Amino acid sequence: MPRSPRRGWGKALNYTLIAFVVLYLLGTLAIGVWAGTRIHNTTDFAIAGRRLPLVMVVTTTFATWFGAETVMGIPAKFVQGGLNAVVEDPFGAGTCLILVGLFFATRLYRQNLLTIGDFYRQRYGRGIEVFCSVAIILSYLGWVAAQITALGLVFSVLTNGAMSETTGMIVGTLAVLVYVVVGGFLAVAWTDFIQMIVLVVGLAIIAVFASDLAGGSDKVLALATSENLWNFFPAPTFTEIAFFIAAAMTMMLGSIPQQDVFQRVMSAKDVDTARNGAVIGGVSYILFAFVPMFIVAAAVVVMGSSAMDLAKNDYQRLLPTFILTKMPLVMQIIFFGALLSAIKSTSSATLLAPSTSFVENILKNLRPGMTDRQQLFAMRVTIVVFTAIVLAYAIAMKGTSIYDLVSSAYQVTLVGAFVPLAMGIYWKRATTQGAICSVAAGIAVWVLFFPQVGGEALAAAFPGQLAGLIAALVGMVAGSLAPQVLRNRHEGVHHVAAGAGAR
Repeated sequence: MPRSPRRGWGKALNYTLIAFVVLYLLGTLAIGVWAGTRIHNTTDFAIAGRRLPLVMVVTTTFATWFGAETVMGIPAKFVQGGLNAVVEDPFGAGTCLILVGLFFATRLYRQNLLTIGDFYRQRYGRGIEVFCSVAIILSYLGWVAAQITALGLVFSVLTNGAMSETTGMIVGTLAVLVYVVVGGFLAVAWTDFIQMIVLVVGLAIIAVFASDLAGGSDKVLALATSENLWNFFPAPTFTEIAFFIAAAMTMMLGSIPQQDVFQRVMSAKDVDTARNGAVIGGVSYILFAFVPMFIVAAAVVVMGSSAMDLAKNDYQRLLPTFILTKMPLVMQIIFFGALLSAIKSTSSATLLAPSTSFVENILKNLRPGMTDRQQLFAMRVTIVVFTAIVLAYAIAMKGTSIYDLVSSAYQVTLVGAFVPLAMGIYWKRATTQGAICSVAAGIAVWVLFFPQVGGEALAAAFPGQLAGLIAALVGMVAGSLAPQVLRNRHEGVHHVAAGAGAR
């Protein structure tokens, strides 16, 4: 039976699209190899030698958040539940960067630290350093797994299912791993800079084309209005408000004590660049996150009920399906270039950050006599090991939504690491005992609110991460002040007794 000309043309288009994607991946690998020639020590590898200008700090900070969930997760949540459904990301995530710039960047930059864990060691001692570093490292499992899951999905869609999602995860992860291991944060910063240009320009073009397909932006905005998608605030009940606040705070505060955010602050060439880069990056992220939301809303206008079905049942495929079925080849190339830019920029940052923390704050405590060359080698080995662990985790969690993987990642740092960091910077009376009480109380209360531990009723009544945050704050204050109060009382009693003895 002769082959259909249309089918042959379709295959040619698909091969062309794949060829462009492969060339793009090879280009980022070349940047990584080039950056590797400029890595001479751990400072170069971990924070780019503290030499980055403002434009690169902005792009790499923006790129930290603009990942798979921003392109595929947030828009689908938006068309289902409106702005209220995405308060955690992008609003909470973007506000996190703004808060880092306004309240943390200057103070942390001046301390000239390599990792966020170094702050905990200097302020509270090695015990808190190790525990908080472990919590931070574990929080990256869900975040990186989300990016790996998205890579697998992209390669599966590009090959029309010829490559399984699992194989796509492996191929995509290897493509990112090589340039991160070779070039470190310098490679991440340069690839972020290029990838964010591709991302911003690409999604802007797609948005214009999608608007034209939908019959104009007014039709898209009218859909959002008719479906009440602009509603931001929850219903005025205690439970709804509590869960709304908890969702916002999870990434808003839980992402502040994170090594990837800290690396971007410390990589800046000076204090002003560190502060302004984080603030501009956060504002830019919140604003530009509306672009993929607009594109998906346009997809609903064009595709109708089939788009909403995808949003409910397999939302991660909604945007790729819209692009592949409704747009020409050039738009498909632009879209997948932008999508891969988003995923690769986030996954590269989140592979490097926990590996750096492990070597600096855990391994060095086990092997205190390591030379700088040994530390650099250990960082590269750790990246490979951590990547293998996260890849296995992502494959095991296949089927879990990208948005849920990301949003659950930062609860542990919210309840276990944020309060010691913020109070350690802004409250002089914070002590090591207070930090220990804070961490213990925050984690314990958070775990108590797990449905498997405290029951479904407790978990449904109040958000566990907010309860854990409150407990952590109480633990810090009580743990820091109680020994001082007892000591003052003891000294007062001793003074009274001494005075009575003198009489």
